[in-house]
Amino acid sequence: MAELPIPDLPPARCSGRFTISTLLGMEEGGRGSYTPTEGSGCDSAQPTQLSSSTLCTRTFGYNTVDVVPAYEHYANSKGMGDPRKGRPSLADLHSILKVTGGLAVPIASPLSPGLPLGPSSPKHLGVVGLLGKAGGLGDAGVKQFPFPAALTWLIILMSVTVTTITGLSISAISTNGKVKSGGTYFLISRSLGPELGGSIGLIFAFANAVAVAMHTVGFAETVRDLLQEHNSLIVDPTNDIRIIGVITVTVLLGISLAGMEWEAKAQILFFLVILVSFINYLVGTVIPATTEKQAKGFFSYRADIFAQNFVPNWRGPEGSFFGLFSIFFPSATGILAGANISGDLKDPAVAIPKGTLMAIFWTTVSYLVLSATIGACVVRDASGSLNDSVAVGSPDCEGLACSLGWNFTACAQRHSCRYGLSNYYQSMSMVSGFGPLITAGIFGATLSSALACLVSAPKVFQCLCRDQLYPLIGFFGKGYGRNSEPIRGYMLTYVIAIGFILIAELNAIAPIISNFFLCSYALINFSCFHASITNSPGWRPSFRYYSKWAALFGAAVSVVIMFLLTWWAALIAFGIVIFLLGYVLYKKPDVNWGSSMQASSYNMALNYSVGLSEVDEHIKNYRPQCLVLTGPPNFRPALVDFVGTFTKNLSLMLCGNVLIGPRKQKMPESRLMADGHSKWLMKRKIKAFYTDVVAEDLRSGVQMLIQAAGLGKMRPNILVLGYKKNWRTASPQSLEDYVGILHDAFDFKYGVCLMRMKEGLNVSRVLQAHEHPENGTVDPTTSASEQQASTIFQSQQGKKTIDIYWLFDDGGLTLLIPYLLGRKKRWGKCKIRVFVGGQINRMDEERKAIVSLLSKFRLGFHEVHILPDINQKPRPEHIKRFDELIAPFRLNDGFKDEATVNEMRQGCPWKISDEEVDKNRAKSLRQVRLNEILLDYSRDAALIAITPPIGRKGRCPSSLYMAWLETLSQDLRPPVILTRGNQENVLTFYCQ
Repeated sequence: MAELPIPDLPPARCSGRFTISTLLGMEEGGRGSYTPTEGSGCDSAQPTQLSSSTLCTRTFGYNTVDVVPAYEHYANSKGMGDPRKGRPSLADLHSILKVTGGLAVPIASPLSPGLPLGPSSPKHLGVVGLLGKAGGLGDAGVKQFPFPAALTWLIILMSVTVTTITGLSISAISTNGKVKSGGTYFLISRSLGPELGGSIGLIFAFANAVAVAMHTVGFAETVRDLLQEHNSLIVDPTNDIRIIGVITVTVLLGISLAGMEWEAKAQILFFLVILVSFINYLVGTVIPATTEKQAKGFFSYRADIFAQNFVPNWRGPEGSFFGLFSIFFPSATGILAGANISGDLKDPAVAIPKGTLMAIFWTTVSYLVLSATIGACVVRDASGSLNDSVAVGSPDCEGLACSLGWNFTACAQRHSCRYGLSNYYQSMSMVSGFGPLITAGIFGATLSSALACLVSAPKVFQCLCRDQLYPLIGFFGKGYGRNSEPIRGYMLTYVIAIGFILIAELNAIAPIISNFFLCSYALINFSCFHASITNSPGWRPSFRYYSKWAALFGAAVSVVIMFLLTWWAALIAFGIVIFLLGYVLYKKPDVNWGSSMQASSYNMALNYSVGLSEVDEHIKNYRPQCLVLTGPPNFRPALVDFVGTFTKNLSLMLCGNVLIGPRKQKMPESRLMADGHSKWLMKRKIKAFYTDVVAEDLRSGVQMLIQAAGLGKMRPNILVLGYKKNWRTASPQSLEDYVGILHDAFDFKYGVCLMRMKEGLNVSRVLQAHEHPENGTVDPTTSASEQQASTIFQSQQGKKTIDIYWLFDDGGLTLLIPYLLGRKKRWGKCKIRVFVGGQINRMDEERKAIVSLLSKFRLGFHEVHILPDINQKPRPEHIKRFDELIAPFRLNDGFKDEATVNEMRQGCPWKISDEEVDKNRAKSLRQVRLNEILLDYSRDAALIAITPPIGRKGRCPSSLYMAWLETLSQDLRPPVILTRGNQENVLTFYCQ
């Protein structure tokens, strides 16, 4: 704080709260002419400038440029940095004075923003994908389409649209780097991140496990129908499905446990059976129909039959387009069978795209051919009775069959026809050249699909378990044998499959499968789209036919279809996805795969940071953005916790560390330690950045940080550092550097916050003793992220007080930081008290004025105390203690002239001359008195916040300034926060 001597002149009139006003027409502390100026009162409307300001002696007993809080300092405040009438600027308080024409004016600092610092600145082939898809063929044989050919084709094409786009996305993912085992989950998680990969992997593994049950039930229903035809049921129709299903899935489990070689051989066998069955069916459609087949509705290819079957003929209250879509869609989900055994493929990057897309193409052709040919050969209703043959054109005969010599009118009207396309589910067997081959094809298709899902689910789940993204599933990650087979996963899938097989109803299982597969496909497509739009450098698939817009379309279509199928099941599926995604985002697993989520976070941060540059600053949006000189953050945990408490989720916090020494020696240390310090902050749940610089000394390093830290508008505006407790015993140069750092911060218009704790801040010696008690050294690679010392700022403070001594108007920062601290849960019960200086004969008026000002700030501070006894003389023993404090730093020059003093002080600028001691006597005694007041009022407070004095450069030696801070804050048990803003408003009571 700059002080002025009181000239022997009559005081000017003052219209404000205080009574003495002088005009500085000389260098501070010197003698010069006094020229009274009109309107030179404390409430002058002109901004305070040192060359023409009114200087009001406040309640401290000596003239000072500094001012106490007042309403007019905040009136009509609009933008950041606007000069406020009545309040001095930082330059007024802090800069070196130069005498020009008899007037003392501040001069620019060599460290002002924009000026240079000077010299000190610085196996198998991919056929399995085809087989897995071909396995869906059997569902068309299990349940024929009781539906017009047009809508049947629409169902097929809708399914193909979703699966084709998903196939393109999977192909892109599989060509975006080396692929290992883990199937779809591995592909997605490594390319797109654990957040999306984990949720997709878990849902996809479960969907495949349930799909095992669905395909097995399809097989069991066919066997049950054969037994029923021959009157050989085991128990009853429903329980027969359960018995056959359990036996079948047990046999499939045995094949899976035997190894991939057996599974591959079984799939080839099933494929050959399906192929022969398909050819057998096509041959049967061109063979002329026998009388028996005509009675069942088969008349070979006829255009009029196809035309009739091409248009809708709805039957029954429960029939719906999307109901049948949900039953059909699982037959199209085999497209990822090849991707799910990626670890067993010779070249996954080639086999997965080729096998997947070829499977989609050929099965699409197969489904279309099947629906078109049978729709052109078989009428909708037939009795199967040879007695229903009639002459063409017979009366009382209705329907297309009448023109073909058959009268099925009676059963059609009664809806009792046993045969025909709408009634007989074994129409393909009846049409084919040899019926049992169709049954064999159905067996092959359903068993092939069931086996593919039984193999896929455990492999996907095993990879997911090994990554430990979710709790309680690590048990299933263990592999056995040369190929690390997921035996435990097989058993889990087997149990799930049996559970759904016991439902014994294909139409009940199919919608569940459809929703989960559609949800998986939507996530896969959206993930690829997300990776594309984030412009992640790591997203470089070599697959040429991928389109981000096609992926977005596929995701949207999948979601729409989900809700059209079963809206409540869609909500459940997405609820599960959101829960799984939120869990991974919350837990933040220790994995780093270079995901698109990381790229997206970077893009969002970059765009918002650039966008901030276009926004003008406003006082209402002021945030205390702190550069904290922590050194290694784990060395000063209390300082980290204090700043982290009031900046969390609010503003920027940067932990700065200066590595002193040669660059070649310190740069490796910097790279080695940075990651550990960042992990320490994350483990402590401090939302902050860590940065370090290498410099020749502490002050030049801090100058680098002050100038370079931050990005755009996200730059620090407050320098936070710990109080230098050992300043009396430290080297004089370190003392000079410490005070010089405070000067540098003010030069760059930073606010300053000093923190002092009775027990000190640096716990490095304790950490060193704990880590290596023998040699006292710390391994930075292990200790930085592990050692977590507890501090007062981590504990509940209860119903104590936070005492704010707002002695000088610094723009409101002294109030703002305790307010932000008090909003946190641990400090929420503390009562905040505000103390300001005042005159004994104006206590009520001054208290009302401060209460009114605080109420306009809406801070919720209601308890205000006026301190009228600041001017009292301190106790003699305390004055003596201060004199003893500065005695080792005195020059003892005997009041010699300035030239002699400067010569004596060469090489020791921290020394205090006798004239400086005398000039600053009143100010020094004021710090002694303030300490007495603090001990009287705030001995039991939880925290004390004080506005400290400012020492003018060139007029206040560093040792004297440190003696003021020492005296002001000594013997106090609570943490003491010495906060000084940059003299610009950080609070306003205006709404615009």
